[in-house]
Amino acid sequence: MPVLAQVRGAAVGSVSGAVSIAAHGVAGGGMPPSQSAVVLLLAACAGVGAAVAAVTVRDRNWVFLLAALTAGQVVGHTTLSVVDDHAHGLELSPAMIAAHLAAVAVSAAAVRAVEGACLHVLGAFTRVMLVLVSVPPAQTVVWSATPLYRATLSLWLLAGAAAGTRGPPTAA
Repeated sequence: MPVLAQVRGAAVGSVSGAVSIAAHGVAGGGMPPSQSAVVLLLAACAGVGAAVAAVTVRDRNWVFLLAALTAGQVVGHTTLSVVDDHAHGLELSPAMIAAHLAAVAVSAAAVRAVEGACLHVLGAFTRVMLVLVSVPPAQTVVWSATPLYRATLSLWLLAGAAAGTRGPPTAA
């Protein structure tokens, strides 16, 4: 599973839960949710996040992101409405719809920013790791044998031995 899909799934799941509570409260959803509602909301939004992470999108697609966040808002609203006894039940007022749609728009911008930041951080991390892990070039030492002592007598003998005439002996 690609890293960006996992980041997108985690962001969509967590943002859907948090923003569902905020949008629900802003639009007059009644009392804050109970502990059981929050636990069920966390489980439902974790499921939404896992479903989003399982889908591999080739490019960073706005339509897919908006659809996933809208589904997260629907799941969040339904969970909060069913678990607690709300005054409005499952009905949606225009203010509630507007609050959830605004939450989708803000969440989409936030998730897109997180995706971009993730790409930049992973790129920088990859470049740093390539520098740290790369093998440095081998230091080869050029070796040559240079004599420390030069024997002059043996050179004189060699030079003297080669100075004679070479050929058959002369007739006497």
